[in-house]
Amino acid sequence: MAAGRIEFRAGLVATMPLAPGIAAFGLLYGVMARRVGLSSSETLAMSILVHAGSSQFVALGMWNTSGAWALILTTLVVNLRHLLMGASIAPYLRDLSARWKALLALWMSDESYALAISAFEQGRGSPLHFLGCNLGVGGIWWVSSWLGATIGASLPDPTLYGLDLVFPLAFLGLLQAFLKNRRYVVVALVSGLIALLAARLLPGMWYVMVAGVLGSCVGVVLESKQ
Repeated sequence: MAAGRIEFRAGLVATMPLAPGIAAFGLLYGVMARRVGLSSSETLAMSILVHAGSSQFVALGMWNTSGAWALILTTLVVNLRHLLMGASIAPYLRDLSARWKALLALWMSDESYALAISAFEQGRGSPLHFLGCNLGVGGIWWVSSWLGATIGASLPDPTLYGLDLVFPLAFLGLLQAFLKNRRYVVVALVSGLIALLAARLLPGMWYVMVAGVLGSCVGVVLESKQ
């Protein structure tokens, strides 16, 4: 039990460097949610149940102009990347029960996945560490989105202070842990170039899925040749 608590706490602590960026986006989401007519409790409920910042922002943009099915389909496309993330981390969770897997999948986010997979790759990951990452990111997101909806009108725009840069900078730092050899570097560069090109050619968030799938294919080809 003591070891489990240490692993869980380590997952929570690992999310702290990301806290400013998560909080900034949470506050911004809360403000936008109130502007489209959601109450503070509805804003919080959406953050807890949907728990996907990018799709939540997309949903708010369509809230008063699109039907329910269009909104559902669009947010589904935005979140298709979770299939790739789940597939890559599944080998480390093979021995868990279905309930454990469902619990970890429920609040897995881009940030908690990146922290967890990095820990697994380095040999220090565990389900409880993963859960700590999920709840660490989730707690910050839930509280900040509720605050944004509750007192957002009196808060300055967090992007004015550059807090929106914390996310990409943090992910660049996490990416370094994966660049173990030339093959990983090639996959990262190719995926980035595909994402930039697809973002110009494709509507919405399709570039995320396209870059993920094609980048994975490049990795499979390089690994098979090796």
